[in-house]
Amino acid sequence: MASKADEKGVVPPVANLFADLPDARTSEVFSAVLARPGLRIERIVSHGQTTPEDAPFVQVEDEWVLLLRGSAGIRIEGSGEVALKPGDHLLIPGGKRHWVTRTAPDAPTLWLAIHLG
Repeated sequence: MASKADEKGVVPPVANLFADLPDARTSEVFSAVLARPGLRIERIVSHGQTTPEDAPFVQVEDEWVLLLRGSAGIRIEGSGEVALKPGDHLLIPGGKRHWVTRTAPDAPTLWLAIHLG
């Protein structure tokens, strides 16, 4: 079945997750890649940041994360820390508190996060 873009002869723009990385040395940068009902994809750039112990991330929806560049550590409520390298991915269940325990201090760490639900 042809997509609406195909039917109209429109070629969608090509974007690159590695292009134009923002300077994230002072704070993480979250950029929307795609948003649809029940789906949100974002690029996250970190540079040495961690999540404060008293301020964990927690979302209602499941979050699938993929580490594209750099290195990181993440801890999900009820489990130990996991070390991530490029290509590693994991699912963070909705409602679970989680913390980024480390990101590379000397270069950007690039994530792709997909929020489901």
